[in-house]
Amino acid sequence: MNTLRYSTPPLPALGSRSRTPRISNLGVMRSHHRRRNITMNFSHNSGSKMENADAEKSDIYSNDMSKAMGAAMTYRHELGMNYNFIYPNMIVGSCLQTPLDVDKLRKIGVRTIFCLQQNPDLEYFGVDIGAIREYAFKCGDIEHIRAEIRDFDAFDLRIRLPEVVSKLYKAIKRNHGVTYVHCTAGLGRAPSVMLAYMFWIEGYKLNEGHQLLQSRRACFPKLDAIKSATIDMLTGISKSPVTLMWKGGGCSSVEISGLDVGWGQRIPLRFNEEQGVWILEKELNEGHYEYKYIIDGQWRCNENELMTFPNSDGHVNNYVEIVKSGMITEAMDLGNRLENKDVDLTKEERQMIKDLFESFND
Repeated sequence: MNTLRYSTPPLPALGSRSRTPRISNLGVMRSHHRRRNITMNFSHNSGSKMENADAEKSDIYSNDMSKAMGAAMTYRHELGMNYNFIYPNMIVGSCLQTPLDVDKLRKIGVRTIFCLQQNPDLEYFGVDIGAIREYAFKCGDIEHIRAEIRDFDAFDLRIRLPEVVSKLYKAIKRNHGVTYVHCTAGLGRAPSVMLAYMFWIEGYKLNEGHQLLQSRRACFPKLDAIKSATIDMLTGISKSPVTLMWKGGGCSSVEISGLDVGWGQRIPLRFNEEQGVWILEKELNEGHYEYKYIIDGQWRCNENELMTFPNSDGHVNNYVEIVKSGMITEAMDLGNRLENKDVDLTKEERQMIKDLFESFND
């Protein structure tokens, strides 16, 4: 599977992650007290089993991440939180794992923890986000903020970037001090948000910010998502209606995966008895969208709709192109500018972005 190219449905790799049930704060406290009354030998064995389980999950996650990013990448959750200062008041790192990590960050001056993880990311590694947020709130001198972006999904990153960076921009103005931006491994989503902030707010040229970021931390920010989000903001975001159909009533369920929800999600179609077709009506932003139908659990292409050429693995998807009428020239000109190696924004463009951020509701 190559999720970021939307070229194959997410079959074995991402689906191979087991989900760890979320544990309540009370449950964690009680388990902690019970373990203190158990023999040292048993605690050691139990800890070893937990470390082995985390190591196995890390292997699976690293494999998924490498496939999605197109490069060999490793994340070892069992080794604890890791991070790098990008510049004196900005840090990019991996996820907090326990409330104790809040204190580690407070000691280095962090006043804002900016979490990009979604609940499935947290559940996979058994992270109790409720306990972490509750402890940060009780500390009183550090704010924990969630701004979710779907893992391994470049399109979701593009769509969410403006609102997420707006929230980051306001938090930094409000809290001052050091800001800690993290996803799960701190290698994809967090560097992308950090680079977008540097480009849109801090005045860095895109390539300049990219080089600085990678000189501080080996990571893979998604430049294409940042460029597309820049075009979305500066040329106006609008939606166009799309209708997708699957003909035939000889099935019990029809779903679509891909589009703007990613390959890990499915959208059900409704059956129109009068026409004898399954229908999905949806509004989409400008862009190229690939998708596939799922008919009674079987992944299928619709031969009556546009189809991609086979990729290197032989996979084919349906696709739809959305082009904004009346904005084509402006968007194309900006897109061409953003492809330049030394691309920068004007003062007027950065002010437009800041004004847009101020208009967003938190």
